[in-house]
Formats: sequence, C-alpha cells, structure tokens
Amino acid sequence: MSSPSVLNKFAELHSLSHYSFLQSAAAPEDLVIRADELGYTAIAITDECSVAGIVKAYQASKERRIKFIVGSEFRLPELGTIILLAPTREAYAQLCKKITLFRSRSEKGHYQANIDDFFNGLSLCFLLWQPDFRQAQLIAIGEKLKSVWKQRFWLLYERHYQADDERNFHAMTELQRALKVKVTCAGGARMATTEQQPLYDILNAIAQGSSLAEQPGLASNNAEHRLRSLSELQQCYPEKWLAESVAIADQCQFCLSELRYEYPAELVPDGMSAAEHLKQLTEDGARWRYPEGVPPSVKALYLKELSLIKEQSYEPFFLTIHDLVRFARKQGILFQGRGSAANSVVCYCLGITAVNPAQIQVLFERFISKERNEPPDIDVDFEHERREEIIQYIYRKYGRQRAALAATVITYRFKSAFRDVGKALGFSEQQLQYYRSHLDTRDKEQSWQQQLAQQHPEVANSVRGRHLLHFTEQLMGTPRHLSQHVGGFVIAADDLSRLVPVENASMMERTVIQWDKTDLESLGLLKVDVLALG
Repeated sequence: MSSPSVLNKFAELHSLSHYSFLQSAAAPEDLVIRADELGYTAIAITDECSVAGIVKAYQASKERRIKFIVGSEFRLPELGTIILLAPTREAYAQLCKKITLFRSRSEKGHYQANIDDFFNGLSLCFLLWQPDFRQAQLIAIGEKLKSVWKQRFWLLYERHYQADDERNFHAMTELQRALKVKVTCAGGARMATTEQQPLYDILNAIAQGSSLAEQPGLASNNAEHRLRSLSELQQCYPEKWLAESVAIADQCQFCLSELRYEYPAELVPDGMSAAEHLKQLTEDGARWRYPEGVPPSVKALYLKELSLIKEQSYEPFFLTIHDLVRFARKQGILFQGRGSAANSVVCYCLGITAVNPAQIQVLFERFISKERNEPPDIDVDFEHERREEIIQYIYRKYGRQRAALAATVITYRFKSAFRDVGKALGFSEQQLQYYRSHLDTRDKEQSWQQQLAQQHPEVANSVRGRHLLHFTEQLMGTPRHLSQHVGGFVIAADDLSRLVPVENASMMERTVIQWDKTDLESLGLLKVDVLALG
C-alpha cells in the first residue's frame, strides 16, 4: 500500500484578525507571518463585515513569499456564514460597497445583511458558503446561490475537532451531492499560534459580558482555531478539498497596490490643468504676500516646489486645502496652518500658513521629498467654535458619498484592559476598582505589576492573579473598536466606498472609513486635516 502524498500547498481562505473585535487573538500581520512560516501558498484576512485590518496584512505580505487575499465574512442567522473574496480590483470595489451598505443600516459597530443582498451587486466576487446545518431548506438556499453565483460559488467546510464533526461532514457531503458544486476547506483561524488560546478565551468571555468562572463553556476545548501545519491539515481534510483552496487562491490576483486615489476635479477651472491652476494661484498669492514685488529668490523657491508637487501629482491636494482656507477667510473663521507645511513657500503664498519660510531658511524637502515618497502633511487648525462650519462645507461641496473621516483605532489601555481581563477571570468590579485605585502607571521606579505584588501579594501570587497580570499586559495595545479621527477627511473624486468601506460614526451626521492614518500613509493616500484651534 502506497503512503499518502505529502501536502505541500494550502491557502487559508477564512481567517479573522483582532479587527473582528473580541473575536480573534491575532493581529493581521501575525496571521500573515505565521501562514508564511507554515508554508501556506496564500492567506485571506476575512474580518466580519470589515477590511480594517487588510492594509497591515498587506504590508506584512510584501516582505514575504505568501500571497495576500482580501475578503470579508458575513453571518446570517438563516444561512450560516458567507465569505466574500475579491479576485480583482472591481470585485474589491463591489465588496467595499456592500460593506458600506450593510454598515449604513445600523448604528456604529454593527451591520445588517440579509440573503437577498448576495444576489446582486457582487458579480465579480467569489462566494464561499459555510452552512449552518441546524437550519432548514439549505438545499433550496444553495440552489438559489448556485443559480446566481455559478462558477464563483463554493461550499466551505471547517473542522475544529468538536462533538458534531462527523454529523457536519456527512451533511456537507450530502449537500455537495445535491447541489453538485465544489467544496473547499479552511481553518477559520482566530489565532496565529497555540499560545494565543488563553487570550482568545478571555476575549470570548469579554464579548459575552461574562466570566470564565461563571461560564467555563466560554473557554475553547482545544486550540484548533489556530493556523495549523500542513501535516495537521492533511489529517483533517480530504485532499481534494485542500487542493481546491489553492485553485481558488490562484484566481485571486487583486493587490492593494492597484488602488489609485483621485482628488476631486471641480476645483480646477475648465480649460486648465491642476498644475496650471495651482501655479496661477501661487503667483497671485505671491503678489499678495509681496505687494512691493516678489523677490527673485522667493520665485525660484516656489517654482522649485511647484515642480516637485507636479512630479508627485499632489496639485489637487493643495487646491483642496486652499479652497478650505479661502472659505474660512471669507466667513471670518480664524485658522492657521502648521507642522511641516510651514516649510513651504507655496503654502505661504496660498494663505495656508502665515510664516514666511523664505525668511527662516527651511527646506521644502522636509515637507515633500521625492526620495521619501510620502504624501505631504498639512495641518490646518480652525477656531474651535466654528470648525463645524468647515466640516459641513466639505459635506455640502463633495457629498457624503465622496467625503468621510479617517478612522482612529481605539486600543486597550491599562485601565480598560485591567477591568475587562479581571471581569473575565471572575474578579468583581469592586475588587478591580480597589486594586486599580492604588496603582500608578506613571511610576518610573515600579511597574504596575510590581506595585500590585507589593500591595496585594495574596492576589499577585495566586493563579488567577498571575493570569490577571499576564493577560492585562497582553491585551494592552490591541484594538477595541473604530472611532473617528479628530478631523482627518478623505475626499474622493467619485464614490469613496469603491476605495474603502464607509460606516456610521457614533456622532450624528458623521461617517468614517475603516482605515486609520497609518493605513492611509502606507498606501500613499491623502487626507485633509481639519483640526481645532483653541
């Protein structure tokens, strides 16, 4: 009898990072790095109704051989779980628009989708269906999905060594036989390594608002939700289903490097290019700044800057900022430009900044550098009481489909991590408040762990107390939820949701994209900072 072939190819098509808040113990980059170490061909990060973690995963994949695939999962009570993958740039746009739609139906942090949503507007995506075998009429639902999705539709099977494994396997083979569609498999990873299992269990308890002491069933009975080795996967799934994961991954060619961000064109008069218009405004501004004549040295500086701006195609960005400060000046709203923008003669001539950089001998290359290949950073502070007028002007001019605030990722800090981990471990709110009230996290002589051990040795030396110290430290710095940036707007030439999903912020009349400042910088995308001046 011949020995089984050694599995040498597998693509993980369903994994959740900690941007599926409280559902995963792994950072997106951890999943990519670990998948590459295990020899996977590809990995898809498929956070729930979100692409918030894909930029960090993409950055990690650029330094490795593994292919990175963009996707997202959606959970429907009557259906099970649907995973959408984006094989092309246009498929990615369709995915982002659907996420935007689902998020727009609910308050911040939630989404609403139904089965009919997956029968239109997704003609280029791939669909993997992980059925909930407790539901009825799965064959009828599957037939409808197959009729719409055709060759872009697969059944998805996952095994994590649970009591219902055998029943689910037989149900899957029967469903495949009835629908006559291909089956693929995935790990459904929520951990990069086994070591993350205890933190994963604590996150599950936090999400359920309970403790592992009260509900031991919240703890996973194994670590099979980790990224598993190729040999482990071979023992877990039929070879044909494993091979299908690679076949699907091979068809996914979209890369985030394809994203191109275009600024609105309406700021440029007909018959002129953006470069010509910016040059004209700069020259007009120079005459305004220097009524007795523009010094030749200043002209030489702004011409050099305009040349660099043109080389990087940043003219629309400067025109957008100029439009905002022009509106503010017209309305009598106080403002000031600051930061590296103060190094620019063009910004001075456009009225964005008030300090003449020609008099302080600064280098424009600190502001824009072809070698650094980084977008310019222009911070404009508007008077606090009237900043809302600027924000509403942006919404009126560009519409809510084309303008939204960048996200800020709110992460666990000591206080929130200590509280949530403690409650998950069964400490009472009163106990935690008492312990925390005596800890000084700013003390440079003693860490908070040392302080707790000194003040409450009975806690620090107990098993549960050691867990409190260890997992509080682990949880600090991990994402809790998305919030809105203080004033960083992203403005697009057309529908912004083709570039990145947009969702409701907690503040009324505010929408926020799913990427933060770091993500935007990583992709070379520009934001307009509308900040507050006290």
